[in-house]
Amino acid sequence: MSGETLLHLALQVLETAEPRAKAAAARAAAGAWTGGSVPLGGPVEAPDRPARPPEPVCVAPGKVPRRRLNTLAGRCALMHAIAHIEFNAIDLAFDMVVRFAHDSTLDDARRTEFVTDWIGVGDDEARHFEMVADRLEAMGSHYGALPAHDGLWDSAQATAGALDARLAVAPMVLEARGLDVTPGMIERLTSAGDRESAGILRIIYEEEVGHVAAGARWFRHLCEKSGHEPASHFQTLVTKYFRGRLKPPFNTDARMRADLPADFYGPLV
Repeated sequence: MSGETLLHLALQVLETAEPRAKAAAARAAAGAWTGGSVPLGGPVEAPDRPARPPEPVCVAPGKVPRRRLNTLAGRCALMHAIAHIEFNAIDLAFDMVVRFAHDSTLDDARRTEFVTDWIGVGDDEARHFEMVADRLEAMGSHYGALPAHDGLWDSAQATAGALDARLAVAPMVLEARGLDVTPGMIERLTSAGDRESAGILRIIYEEEVGHVAAGARWFRHLCEKSGHEPASHFQTLVTKYFRGRLKPPFNTDARMRADLPADFYGPLV
């Protein structure tokens, strides 16, 4: 990888449309960074939108199919939705690196630590996508077989100009929502006899706690630098940048493990 930098490799992830190739590029970039074979490199310009494959076709959220999990079609629909979330999460993590690695609001002494955290998140998301895509194929389907929605990237575009807003909305709202709903999905899949899919979701769930924690940690770092009180600043940013409201019930135990206590999100219900 002579002459390449991490930021160029991360940009290549964003510019790769084919899902399996995007996941492979993400894992290769993460391996190069953690293995010490590439430097960070100077700033590069992040695209407004990452490259996307022709399928899945994106539709309004209400038109994404939802079916009962006591049928194979229903379980495929659920796993397809999760695959789409993980596919988008690869881009969210690598966009975090490309867009904000040289952001002026970060402490220079901790810039490498920030990049390492979010490259690690991106590596996890790529592995999650591969696991779910493999499971879909084992069930007789594939990623792209059903329509999906683009809500995750809408939130990314809304926060493209501010690192604190991106941290508040992406990991601390959207990924935290996954902590709330995933245990119920695991229980329903297990009740339907699909222990393989439930096992994959257990792995994702445990690792997403760490992703939310990374968001909360870096959000507090920015608040310490700027002098903002973290909980109230979070509420201000979510009110400004997030469409919709936060929906209970909340998985307070998992959120506390991620250092996201109720005084952050409770007033926003």
